[in-house]
Amino acid sequence: MITDGGDATRAWVERQLAGGERLAGAEPLRGGWTSEMRGLRVEGPAGRRGLVLRSFVKPFYVQHAEGLLSREAAILRLLAATDVPAATLVGVDATGSHCDHPSLLMSQLPGSVRLDDEGAERRADLLAAQLVRIHRVEVPTDARPRAWQAWTSPERVALPQAGWRPELWRRAVDVIRQDPPAHRSCFLHRDFHPGNVLFEDTFEGAGDDDVRVSGVVDWVETSWGPADLDVAHCSTALSLLHGVPLGMTFADRYLASGGRLDEDGPAHLYWRIVDALAFAPDAEKVAVPWRELGRTELTPDLLGDRLEQYLHALFERYA
Repeated sequence: MITDGGDATRAWVERQLAGGERLAGAEPLRGGWTSEMRGLRVEGPAGRRGLVLRSFVKPFYVQHAEGLLSREAAILRLLAATDVPAATLVGVDATGSHCDHPSLLMSQLPGSVRLDDEGAERRADLLAAQLVRIHRVEVPTDARPRAWQAWTSPERVALPQAGWRPELWRRAVDVIRQDPPAHRSCFLHRDFHPGNVLFEDTFEGAGDDDVRVSGVVDWVETSWGPADLDVAHCSTALSLLHGVPLGMTFADRYLASGGRLDEDGPAHLYWRIVDALAFAPDAEKVAVPWRELGRTELTPDLLGDRLEQYLHALFERYA
């Protein structure tokens, strides 16, 4: 079965295949939160290939699936003409009219997610360079994705319940009570972080530093907005995953790769804080898939502490 009770989904997938191809197998892919991901093995006259099936099965995401999957399908079509290493769209059933659940079928990219601390510095440089290329994607006015949206608000921030610095968190929440700063807009991935980037070795037997980006996945949140917001999101994730010092260097790595950010410290601080507070209090939304991928030491207590340290570091540098 492709999904629980997935006969309809399987039949739909088979209709998307080329002549003579057949579905030879399926296996779950780890590391997702919003959707069920399956790797599919396809065999046919031209040989074997891999596909990936994304299906929304949680009620909240099923409710929003039409917008999310339609947006991802449109973005994959757009990126096909660029140098961004994104998957090729094979088919989409955004409403679940033909599948058991709303689904999108795409090519399988090479490489894997790498979350170990070893080699993280080199991968951060590659992440920064890749993000610059994403932000340079030219999009016709009538094809632009939706305007960016904040993922939290002063009223929705979930504060830690113990072992925290209330004055620091109140100060952070006060930052996002302000209106968003004026900004230049560009094409955003909007959920760019190490869990959504694939790496592969540059040669057989390569070490941790001899890697390259082989794919960028998960384009359901793609937006039009400030580059600072994408940089902020990856910076927060790096701080939680590898420690605050690495997260605090990501903006510098992005600038060194040719990117442009707001030169006004308080304005840049706003984008960093509005992203960081969306992870409060313990970054459990990203921690679950990270632990599934082997980072079992990333407990809620550890991540909550790192998030607080990160907020402090942001005020020290940008306030």
